[in-house]
Amino acid sequence: MSQLIAVFIAELGDKTQLATVLFAADKDHHPVAVFIAAGGALLTSTAIAVGIGALAARYRDVLPLKLIAGGGFVLIGVWMIAEHFRAAA
Repeated sequence: MSQLIAVFIAELGDKTQLATVLFAADKDHHPVAVFIAAGGALLTSTAIAVGIGALAARYRDVLPLKLIAGGGFVLIGVWMIAEHFRAAA
């Protein structure tokens, strides 16, 4: 139950939720289709995350999971900054 609450709180107001709100507000997209698409995307990304986490567990003694997660966030941040400057150019 604590994992459910932690993930629920982490998902509140994130980019995915905001994109879902924007799609649902667009009259060209049916709300049920947006719900199904968003749910499918979340399910798929969660399955990938669980798979990567299970794989990372093999190397847990060598590399702590916090270090792996932190490195992932840094890589995503660098990618987003690079995309910002690429789009601005």
